[in-house]
Amino acid sequence: MNAILDAAEQILAADGYDAATLKAVAERAGIPIASVYHYFSDRHQVDAELMRRHVDNLEDLVNEFLGGENPPATLEGAVDAVVDLMLDYFRENPSCVELWFARRSDALRELVQAFDKATAEQLWYFARNGGLLRPDTPLLVMQLAFEIGNRLFDVAFRVTPVTGDDAVLAEHRRLLAAYLRTYAPDPSV
Repeated sequence: MNAILDAAEQILAADGYDAATLKAVAERAGIPIASVYHYFSDRHQVDAELMRRHVDNLEDLVNEFLGGENPPATLEGAVDAVVDLMLDYFRENPSCVELWFARRSDALRELVQAFDKATAEQLWYFARNGGLLRPDTPLLVMQLAFEIGNRLFDVAFRVTPVTGDDAVLAEHRRLLAAYLRTYAPDPSV
């Protein structure tokens, strides 16, 4: 099964979504197409399993960040750290970009939404407990920030595939920091 997923990932990264047919995946993996059907009934199942791999990797990276010894001391530092974490992952894993933003099936959409929801909640706790956001900040604020962030990553990678557009990414950081700053503790208190 890993050979199938590895082959699908390679094709997605090199040639894009349309090229990653089950036939092409089987050929790249060096196995008969019947073997692919032994593990996966269709293309969407391959995509979903590959996305699960990416989501697991991203969850590990987020958990490392949240459990780090030197957490960001400012809201801007936290925004930069999370944007950098996601951006580095997307740049290193173009197959993830191909699947993440297109959401070509319900399974992909559900995986991304579940990751977004769980991660937004983790970051909300982190920011409130770290004094970066007021304790009364609603969870909705971080959920919206995360959703906005995803959409801006989508735009950045549509404008400049593979690396993401630097101008869009700069605005991405500015917009998130400005929005979240409206929920930061009052420094005069």
